[in-house]
Amino acid sequence: MENWDFEQSLVEEQKGLDYFALSLTNNKEEAHDLVQETFLKALLHKQSFNQNTNIKAWLFTIMKNTFINNYRRGKRERSLIESENLISVFNSESGVCPIGADHDLHYQNIKAAISTLPDEQRIPFEMINQGYKYQEIADKFMISIGTVKSRIFLARRKLMSSLGGSER
Repeated sequence: MENWDFEQSLVEEQKGLDYFALSLTNNKEEAHDLVQETFLKALLHKQSFNQNTNIKAWLFTIMKNTFINNYRRGKRERSLIESENLISVFNSESGVCPIGADHDLHYQNIKAAISTLPDEQRIPFEMINQGYKYQEIADKFMISIGTVKSRIFLARRKLMSSLGGSER
């Protein structure tokens, strides 16, 4: 397929991609960004496109995978920000979160809330905030990574609830 034919095919599929992106994101601006990112990836990897393949299916697959990867990246970043906020409170001499949390969280309140957690949730929660990896925690207690993640999730949810944060 010549460059012009390939690029023209991309343009012809834009309307379908717009609808699909909007159904994935439920946000017009994010949908537009997703379509642009899909086109960029398609252009960068056009040499891997087989002319006997349905271009629409190929583009939809690129879009779906891009959306999933962006979602996962965003989820990791949100989790990291929450952990950094909590860690900064632990490390602060004044006990007040220097990042500017919505609530005036104090070190003693957080420590008290953590101490109320059951040991099976408290210990993995403290270890993950000390920099241990999920696998290291799982190995230490001879439990699965899924169990470690579940216990940390439950600990975070209980802490958010007891400290006045929103549950997700």
